[in-house]
Amino acid sequence: MRNINPRVGILDFVVDRGHSLAGNQRALLGRKLALAMLSIFWLAVAVAPLHGREHKKKEEYGLSLSTEVAAPQSEVLQAVQAVVDDGMIKGSFEYNKDRYIEHASSATSSELFPEWKEGGTVFYKVRSKVLAPANFKETADEGTLAVRYVVKSRDASRTILRIDAVFAEDFRRIVHASNGSVEGAEYKDIQDQVDALELQKTQNQQGEKQRQEELARRALQRKNEEDEAAALATAQTSVQGLEEHVRELRRQAERVIKAPGAQLKSAPFHTASNLKSLDTGTEVVIIVATPYWYGIETEDGQHGWIHHEQLEPLP
Repeated sequence: MRNINPRVGILDFVVDRGHSLAGNQRALLGRKLALAMLSIFWLAVAVAPLHGREHKKKEEYGLSLSTEVAAPQSEVLQAVQAVVDDGMIKGSFEYNKDRYIEHASSATSSELFPEWKEGGTVFYKVRSKVLAPANFKETADEGTLAVRYVVKSRDASRTILRIDAVFAEDFRRIVHASNGSVEGAEYKDIQDQVDALELQKTQNQQGEKQRQEELARRALQRKNEEDEAAALATAQTSVQGLEEHVRELRRQAERVIKAPGAQLKSAPFHTASNLKSLDTGTEVVIIVATPYWYGIETEDGQHGWIHHEQLEPLP
C-alpha cells in the first residue's frame, strides 16, 4: 500500500490517484471526484453551526409577569411598597460590573404605560438617564426605565400580583420590551418581603400566645392566693364567731352568788337540806334550769340547787 504524506492536501491526493489511471480521462475523473469531496466537506462545515442555532431557544420579550401570592392583600401591598421604595431595579444593569440599577424612585404614574383601568392598587418605580439597560430588546441609547406593579385581592388569603417593565429611549422615543428578567427579580424581592412579614406575624402570634399564657398563669396564681386569703379570713371569722358564741353561752350558763351568799340545797325547794354555804361572788355553772331553781355545779365539782334570785350574771 502507498504511504500518503499527511501534509499533502485532499486535492493532490485525489489527483495523484487519477494519474495512476490510464490516460487523461482518468485524470479528469479524479479531479472531478476531488472537487466533489471538497464541496461536501465545506458544506458540512457551514451547515453544522446553522443546525446548532436552530435548536437554541428564542428569547421572548414583552411578556408580563402575573402570579398569585399566597398572602392577604394587606401583606402584599406592604411588601410591594417596600420594594418600590428600595431605590433599586433588579434584573438589569448598565455596565457589566453592576449588579442592578440604582437611584430609582417611586412614582404615582408613568407615561410609559397606558392608564390602568382593571382595578387594584398600582405602584410605579422609575429611573431616568439609564444607558442601554441589559435584558431589554435592542437597547442602544439613554432613556427611562419604568416598572409597574398591580396588586389585586383574590380572596382573604390570596392576592394577584402583576409586574411589567419597559425602557424608552429619550431621543428616538422607542419603547423596548423586557425579556422578563426585571419582572422576575422584582417578584423575588416582593416574595422575600412577604415571607419576612409572614415570619414576623408567626413570631408575633407565638409571642402573644406566650404572653397570654403567662397572664393566665399569673391570674390563676393571684386567684389561688385570693381564695386562700378568703378561706383563711372565713376560718378566722368562724373561729371568732365560735369563740363569741362560746362566750355568749358561758354568759348564759355561768352565774355568781349574790350578797350576802347562799346555801347550796340538796333539792329545788327551801326546806331541802343544805349541802354547802357559798360566799358572795362565788362562780357557778347552771346545769339544769327550772322556773325558780337552778341546778348548778361549783368550781370544786359539787352539784346542788340554788334559787334563781340568789344568782346574778357575771360582771
